[in-house]
Amino acid sequence: MSTTSPQPVADPPRPPARRWPAARVGAVVLAVAALALTAVLHATHHNWLVLGLSSTDMRELHADFDTFWHSAVALTQGGDIYATPAKLRNLNPPVLSLLLAPLAGLDVVVAYRVFAALTLVLIAGAVLLVCRELRLSWWWTAGATLAMLASSPLHGTLYLGQIYGMLLVGLVAGWLAERRGHPLLAAALYGVTVALKPSLAPVLLLPAVQQRWRPFWAGIGGAVVATLVGALAAGPSSALEWLRIGFGEPVPDVLDNAALPGEAVRLGLPSAVGTVLGAVVLIGTLVWLARRTRTGAADPAGTAPWAVLAASLLMSPISWHNYLLLLWPGVLAVVAVSAAGSARRAWVAALLALPLIPVSWGDLWAPDDPWTPVGRSLYCAILLAYWITLLTSADRSTEP
Repeated sequence: MSTTSPQPVADPPRPPARRWPAARVGAVVLAVAALALTAVLHATHHNWLVLGLSSTDMRELHADFDTFWHSAVALTQGGDIYATPAKLRNLNPPVLSLLLAPLAGLDVVVAYRVFAALTLVLIAGAVLLVCRELRLSWWWTAGATLAMLASSPLHGTLYLGQIYGMLLVGLVAGWLAERRGHPLLAAALYGVTVALKPSLAPVLLLPAVQQRWRPFWAGIGGAVVATLVGALAAGPSSALEWLRIGFGEPVPDVLDNAALPGEAVRLGLPSAVGTVLGAVVLIGTLVWLARRTRTGAADPAGTAPWAVLAASLLMSPISWHNYLLLLWPGVLAVVAVSAAGSARRAWVAALLALPLIPVSWGDLWAPDDPWTPVGRSLYCAILLAYWITLLTSADRSTEP
């Protein structure tokens, strides 16, 4: 009886090494580049947006809040809120002066400190609330919060004393109401926010293109009522004066105007060219969301309203880089609808890193350098990246 030697058992085939897709690699490289550039600029240039927070020079350094405060004082004293000693003209509707009237009794520096602290609390609280609503991991929550605190838009908002904290809270409140199944309340909250910053008005059109007519009229009603309350408090003539100032303000050719009209001016084109391009972006966004709604895909409780907001900022004559604060919740919502480890999540990390680049970026570009218009277009490019990401993530489905 013969025996045979046992045949060796072949090793099971090894699974192929998992490769990162090119999109994910590119997003990681972009995030690292943004962080490195931020570190270099902070090391070689003074960050005046942070160093200047302790200054008491309201007229020159904290000029936006100085303007708002003087208008609030004029309101409480029965004066013209658009004819004050402030350096800058007030471009905001009368309802803002009404909301800031409680600060009119304080010294302007004290009022600025109170408002800056409140703004910081509102913005940080809004980010944490959105992360909790989306059930993001502690890693994403901590990363998003730290990125917000270190971002140039936040520093600029606090330094100038801008109202983006108030706007962010209004938008987040409306978005949360939509997610809780209260579309009328959501639309009304959006409307009140639009009354504070009318350049955000296109967000009220989202219910219309989705044929949700009751929320549409609720949003219009909220905006109208809030506007009328402000106009009655400041005097009916104030509303007409605000309209005259708003429509007469030219498009500024400055580094951190991220809107398409501002980009056109930087490139030596008429601002109307940028306005037309912005209108195409906004109309295209609304049409795309309307078509996706018919298939049940565009979710008003997802990134859809934030995509419309981004498009409205691109079309507006003036959209400071600091406006990116208003789009942060939408970008975090992209994380929630994206698979763990996906290229889209890596791209979101890059979008959170890009706003860290300080405005000292503009110091790198000499006026006579032919590449200067391109280099000074960085913040417009960032806003475009936010818009594309928010729009392409507006479906209800999760990325595989």
